[in-house]
Amino acid sequence: MIIWLASYPKSGNTWIRGFITSLIYTNDGLSNLKNFKRIAQYPLKSHFLNLIDNFNDINKIKKYYHTTQDTINLDNKVKFLKTHNAMINIQGDNFSNTKNTLGVIHIVRDPRNIITSLKNHFFLKSYEEAREFLFDDKRIIRGDFSQPDFPIATLIASWNIHYYSWKQVQKNYLLIRYEDLIKNPFEEFYKISNYLSNLLGEKFSKKKIENSIQSNSFDRLKQQEKIEGFGEFVNNKNKSFFHLGPENNWKILLNKDLAKEIELKFKNEMKELNYI
Repeated sequence: MIIWLASYPKSGNTWIRGFITSLIYTNDGLSNLKNFKRIAQYPLKSHFLNLIDNFNDINKIKKYYHTTQDTINLDNKVKFLKTHNAMINIQGDNFSNTKNTLGVIHIVRDPRNIITSLKNHFFLKSYEEAREFLFDDKRIIRGDFSQPDFPIATLIASWNIHYYSWKQVQKNYLLIRYEDLIKNPFEEFYKISNYLSNLLGEKFSKKKIENSIQSNSFDRLKQQEKIEGFGEFVNNKNKSFFHLGPENNWKILLNKDLAKEIELKFKNEMKELNYI
C-alpha cells in the first residue's frame, strides 16, 4: 500500500522525501540526491502508458487513478509516493482510496513564502502571475511528456483547496509544517521517524535518524545540486531547485499589499495553521 508524501508545490516535499529515502533505503542513513529516485512521484507518464494517449487531458487521467495505483500495489509491499495532486473527486473519480492508501504525510507551508518559490521554480514572469497560480481553484501543472519518468498533468487546485483535500484523510494522517522543520528539524524529523516506526513496525536507531537529518540539510542538498545537478528540475544558469530555502522570507521579499491579499484569501486556513 502507498504512504503518500503529499504537498502543494514548493512546500518541502522533496526535503522530507530525502530524509525518508535515507532512513528507509540505506544502512547508515547517509544519502545523496541520486537516491531520491527510490521514492517516485505520482502521477508519472510511465504509470499511464498503454492506458491513455493524451497526457495533458486530466479527464482521461482521472479515470485511471485507481487502476494505476492497483498495479503499483500488486506486490503487496509498502511504498512511498510523492505527489502534488489534490486528494479530490473529479466528476466521480477520486484521486485515491482506502484500498490503496496506507497513510499520508501532509506537508504544508505558509503561502506567503510559497509564492516566491513558485515564481522561481515555474519561471513565472511576475508575482501577479504567481498569485494567479496560487489562487486558481482549477490549477493544473504539467511536466515533460517526452520522458517516461516525468509527471503528467497534475491537478493541484488552489492552495486552500489542496490543503483541505488532504486534511480530510483520516487514515494514518500526519501533518508537518515546513516552518517547524526549519525551526526544530530534529524534533520534526523524529516525529516523522516515530510515525513510520509505528506504521511499519520498524525501529530506527538514533544514529541512523540523525545521519538522515544531517545528510539532507538544505545547505548540503544545495551544494550537491551545484556539483551533480538535480534531474527533476529544468536548470538554467541562474536558478536551482534548492533556491532560497530557509532564507525565503516573505517579510523581506513580498510586497505588503500582495501579502495582505494572500492573508485575506486564505484567512481561515492560515489561522488554523497558526500562520496569522
